[in-house]
Order: sequence, then C-alpha cells, then structure tokens
Amino acid sequence: MGLTVAEKIIQSHLVSGKMISGEEIAIRVDQTLTQDATGTLAYLEFEALGIPRIKTDLSVSYVDHNTLQAGFENADDHRFLQSFASKYGIYFSKPGNGICHQVHLERFGRPGETLLGSDSHTPTGGGLGMLAIGVGGLDIASSLAGNPFHLRMPDILGIHLTGSLPPWVSAKDVILHLLSLISVKGGVGKILEYFGDGVASLTVPERATITNMGAETGATTSIFPSDVETRAFLALQQREDHFRELCADSDALYADELTIDLSTLEPLIACPDSPDRIRPVRELAGKKVDQVCIGSCTNSSLRDLMRVAAILRGKTVNHEVSLVLSPGSRQVLTMLAENGALADLIAAGARVLETACGPCIGMGQSPSSGAVSLRTYNRNFKGRSGTADAGIYLVSPETAAAAAFTGKITDPRDLGSAPEAFIPLQFMVDDSMIMAPSTEPDKISVVKGPNISSIPRGEELTESISAEVWLRVGDNITTDDIMPAGAKILPYRSNIEKISRFVYTAIDPGFVDRADRGRESGVGGVIVGGDNYGQGSSREHAALAPRFLGVRVVIARSFARIHKSNLINFGIIPLTFREEESGDNLESGLKLDFPALRREVKNGSSVTAYDTAHDREYQLDLSVTDRERSILLQGGLLNWIIQTASQSE
Repeated sequence: MGLTVAEKIIQSHLVSGKMISGEEIAIRVDQTLTQDATGTLAYLEFEALGIPRIKTDLSVSYVDHNTLQAGFENADDHRFLQSFASKYGIYFSKPGNGICHQVHLERFGRPGETLLGSDSHTPTGGGLGMLAIGVGGLDIASSLAGNPFHLRMPDILGIHLTGSLPPWVSAKDVILHLLSLISVKGGVGKILEYFGDGVASLTVPERATITNMGAETGATTSIFPSDVETRAFLALQQREDHFRELCADSDALYADELTIDLSTLEPLIACPDSPDRIRPVRELAGKKVDQVCIGSCTNSSLRDLMRVAAILRGKTVNHEVSLVLSPGSRQVLTMLAENGALADLIAAGARVLETACGPCIGMGQSPSSGAVSLRTYNRNFKGRSGTADAGIYLVSPETAAAAAFTGKITDPRDLGSAPEAFIPLQFMVDDSMIMAPSTEPDKISVVKGPNISSIPRGEELTESISAEVWLRVGDNITTDDIMPAGAKILPYRSNIEKISRFVYTAIDPGFVDRADRGRESGVGGVIVGGDNYGQGSSREHAALAPRFLGVRVVIARSFARIHKSNLINFGIIPLTFREEESGDNLESGLKLDFPALRREVKNGSSVTAYDTAHDREYQLDLSVTDRERSILLQGGLLNWIIQTASQSE
C-alpha cells in the first residue's frame, strides 16, 4: 500500500510508535516558529530547562502580534525576544518584517520538513508541502531542547480537488466551503490532505490560505503536495534549491475522502459568530457594511493584495466604509509600493496598517457599536474584534474589495469581468530585518523588563482533591472566551499573575473573584464544558492562567486538540462525560470530591467524582497516553522534562 504526503513525512521523521490511527507517535522536529504573544512564555519555559543552545535545525522568533506600543510592556517583550534569540541560537524577525506565517512561507519553509509553531495557524506551511502543526509554547520549549513531538497518529482525510476556480472565486471560498461540509470540529483528530487534478490550478499562496484556515476545522494540520507550483514559488523567493517533489503514491489510501469540484464554487461568507456559519454571498447581498479589513495571515499575500488593488483601481471607498489593509510581509508591502499598486490602494481611500496581525487579534481597529465588518481573516468569534456587539463576517479579498466601494455586501461576480492581477516574474528578497543569532552567545545577556515574570511551576498531583465547579459553559468554547486577546490584555502575556485577572471575564465577570475565594479556602476549581472545548488559538495562557487561579479539572463532552494538550502540559486534568451522562447537575457552586485521583490517573481510564451533598457519583473518562499520565502526575510538562532529564544523567 502506498503512502500519502503526510504519511511520507511522518514516516521519515518517526522516532517512536507506529503509524496506526489513534496510537501515540513521536516525530523529529526540524523547525519551530513563535510569535511574540506566545514566544515570551515559550522561551521563559525553555530557559527554565537550563539548556545553553537550541537543538532544532532552524527556529525563528517573530514579532507580529503585540506591535501596538501603548506602554512599555510590548517593547520590553520585543527586547527580551531579540536578546534571547541571539543568545540561544534563534533567528529573530523584527517588528515590521511581517506576519510569522507569511514570512515563514516566503523565507524558511521547506517541503518535506516538520514545523511546530506556537500559533494555531502554523499549518499555513502545509501550502508548501510541510507537516506544520500548531502547538502550545511548552511543546515548543520541549522541541528546542531536542525532544521529539508526541501526538496521536491522526486519520488522513483526503480532499479530492477537481476542476479550477471560476472568475471572482478564490481559495478563501474553497476553505469556507469545506467548513460548511465538516464544521469547526469536523477535522479533530485528522490531517486534511489535498490531492487531485484541481491542485495544479492553485498557487502556493492560494494553497496556504486553505491550509491556514484548516485550523478552524480543528484539524491537526492540512497539507498539499510539493509540485511544479511549489518549485515556481521557491524560485521566486530565490530558494529553488529548497525544493523537493513530494506527492502521494498512486495507491495511497485515505481514511476517508471528500470531493470538491472547484469549478462549481461561488463566493461564500461566514456569518457571525463562527467560521462554519457559511452562506453564499448572493444571499446577503445589499446588507450595509461599516468596515472592511483585508489582510491577516490568511489573505495578505502579494497575490491577494494585487487582486484588491486591481479591483479598487480608479474607484473610491464608500464614504460610510472604513477600509484597512494589513500586508503580510515587508516583502509584500515593498513590492506593492514599487509596482504602483500601493498608490492605487491609497488613492481609493484605504488605510494601510503595518505588516502585522493587527485587527485579527483585536489589536486596534475595533469596529463601531453594532457595526458590520467584513474581514478576510480566519476567525470571527464573538468579541474577538474588540466590539462585543459587532457582526464579523469572513470573506475573500475579492468580496471584501467589492463591499469597500459599494458600501454593502456585494457578490463580486456582479461587477463584471474580473480584473487581472499582475504578478512579477521576480520577487524582492531582502532579509535585512531578520537577525541571525550571535556566534558568541556567552557575551549576550538576556534583557527582562519589569513585566516579564518567571514561569510558575506546578506541584505533583496529590492523592485526592476537593474542588468546586466555578463555571459551566456550553459547546465550542474558544480560547478567546477563556483568555481574551486584544490591545488591553495581550501586553501581559509574559506576566501570568497579571493576565490571570482576565480569565473568563468575557463570559462571567465574576469568575476571577470566585476563583480567589476558592483558593483562599483551599478548594480547587472545576470547569464544566460541552463539545469542542477550547477551540481556536494555541495560546497556552488559556490553560496556564486558569491553573494559576487554581483550576484543577476540566470536564467536557470533547476537547479541541491543542487546548487539551495545553491543559495536560500545565497539570489540569481533562475529563469527558460518558455518553449516558448528561452532567446537567454539575452547576456552578457544586462541591466535588475526587478521593482517589492520583491512583486513578496513574492506573485507569476513568476518574470518580462525588457530589456528597446530593449523594451522586460521576464516572468520568480519562483519555490520555501513558506519557500524558506521567506529565499529569508530575504536575505538568516542565516538571516532567526536568525529571526525565535528571533520571537519564
């Protein structure tokens, strides 16, 4: 039997385990990336391991999230990141050089290699034929220390592409269509691998848009083959020597398959407040629009912004619309300036932001109260924009550009013939804002400002705990719900005590006070959730900050992959309800006893919880690997790595 692209990469990097669905495997990590909102914590965790130099082939630290410097905190983090990278062997991409995923695709990604990133949209690299996986910062720290990455072997879902996209339909519409088919949890436990004749019609930037938003399905990663288009893209980046052809064998077998005929697709739109609430644009045509945001790691390539410039050339942004653009990289911005497209965009009335994530993570440009905002971004969770009652819609660059000058949701096909977007035969390559690590690390001092605190270490799991349900929530709770982003909160990513004051405040403003009272009385916390608990970003703060407040257990119907891993990494026990158990009685304020917790975590697949006030017993499932059991018993991954290293000396 032949192998898929993903299986070929896994097989060539396999350190332990077998490629059997659901079994734990460990793979060698070639590259890592971090961004500043998660990188400070990841590097503090690596520092705590006491290792003098990283052991990966290539690691890059990007600054692209916390670039709004309204106080000293973000600038201090950037100074810490640059000095740390120089000392420990990491490349540093300065503020203004671009969004991590776009820059990594341009300058560092290599077909056939593995990439871990402390950002959930790391699978963008799959557009280049990489096995690129989003993880929490502790997993990055572990990889930097030379440890393999552990995961359960995913099923490979084959997405068979046929045909080619019609005019005015783009890669964004492909992934929105897939989300309409499988939802925000349909990819959990899977790798989405694209194959078929339709693949050849998509450029690498288009493929990267699709793999980027595959994260919204909950997939482990998404991947395209490495082919002629891949070679062409790398040649434009003056990196053709990094090309490697990599395609699935003709007799490769997928766990399941879906077929998408690209020629049948139409412009689509994701409605508030979930990326899988998909409708055809034509059905919402005419709805007034207040704001249009184009960019983010999903749609900020030169190809995307050249299309937008071509559509807006000679036109004027509607007087009731605010249009903002975020180019994905310095390369993209410079080339827009050199070829005149930037002048066209400015003449049309666009506000050009810096090459950073910006509004996508609530860092500026919050829409007005009750506004309708069309965005080419990847997430439209409630409140993520910074305005709780705004309606955030996800669209393609073409649909966004059409709305910008018409002032309403517009099917771009109604504009007539699609204009051509000129793509040059040679790209501008200038890596002067990427700092190589020092060749004399002993002479480098890591600089820490007053907002940067040490990593709190967890304690070993005790024999038993008493806990109280501090909060009950529903399905599809996001990491934005648990640990909000935005300009007011992101600057405290390196200060766990400070950022913990914002845990769950968007859903329950009284949560932190309740946690404080619980800690004072010596009672730990339990959170009860529904399906797909913890979907969204890789931010480990959504696990570490609750653990800092005293959360010991999370009980849910199911968990998103990265968040479950982060919970385990920080010693929070993830339990699931059995099918016959509704859990309706587990309301906020209920006291629960776990009398044999350590023994059950160590030896079994279930944990017993008692509600002594009502004489109820709950049998809860614990689905973890043997390695994860050890991590929970040690009180977290950091403790486990240190303990394992000391035992091997």
